[in-house]
Amino acid sequence: MGVDRSTRAPLHQQIADTLRQEILGHDLPPGEALPSEAALCERFGVARSVVRQAVAGLSGDGLVIRRQGRPTIVAPPAEYRRLVQRATGMFDQFARRGHQLRTTVLDLSPAPPPPGGRDFLGTDDTIRIERVRLVDGDPLSYVRTWLPADRVPGLHAEHLADASLHRLLARAYDLRPMRGRRQVHAVAADARLADALGTESGDPLLLLEGGTTDQHDRPLEWFSAWHRADRVVFDIDVSESMETLRLDATDAPSDADSNTRDAVSDAAGPQQAAATSEAAPSGADLAEARRLLGELSRLLH
Repeated sequence: MGVDRSTRAPLHQQIADTLRQEILGHDLPPGEALPSEAALCERFGVARSVVRQAVAGLSGDGLVIRRQGRPTIVAPPAEYRRLVQRATGMFDQFARRGHQLRTTVLDLSPAPPPPGGRDFLGTDDTIRIERVRLVDGDPLSYVRTWLPADRVPGLHAEHLADASLHRLLARAYDLRPMRGRRQVHAVAADARLADALGTESGDPLLLLEGGTTDQHDRPLEWFSAWHRADRVVFDIDVSESMETLRLDATDAPSDADSNTRDAVSDAAGPQQAAATSEAAPSGADLAEARRLLGELSRLLH
């Protein structure tokens, strides 16, 4: 089908709209090469400049990827990024970035946790919640959560439909998830997970699991969350502990001089490092080093 020259719609926009529909409808699936410029010119009966303008528009919308000297391809689905070292739940992390998150509760019933969860929670008397989380309409993760039954009396599945578990715990039970330990494993989807997440059995998944304590440092939840590896990226923030640097500079009697020189070398740059390495520091030098570390700590925090 060509373009309609009787309308006011620009030719390049008509072509872009047609290709956009084919991309979103998966007639042109992710990773597939777009037809060549010559093929598109013949298909739509337009000049090469019009085709290039249409493809540029699709590229600007993130629907195709243009590569110098190589075919233009249909862009893969958007990646969703999650900070795995935060106690903040998935709902809040994605909602803050403007994504629409939906939750389907598959089951909420009494069930014992796995061995790791039993050791963390310290009880077998738990409620297990099974949920599928969808972001912008796409199934993204399958989550299994265990909570101590005596800490969440009256909890029902309907309370969690399209809702955040962590928000509910804070609002209804005054239980605020604060900290915990996480592990990430690469696993293959079984039939149940593949069906729930819209993948194939054996496809790779990222399994995030661990426990979370509340504001009183009491065990609150154990969870296992399987994420589609083709859609989710786990982000991890890494930083040096300034507390460690301060302790090195003030609390290590035998190594204080060398530790202070190393810390100031990192914090103040090559010129300051050269100055401090010329001689063993005096009490004034140590005081200055501590001041520099304090300033750097305030900047980083």
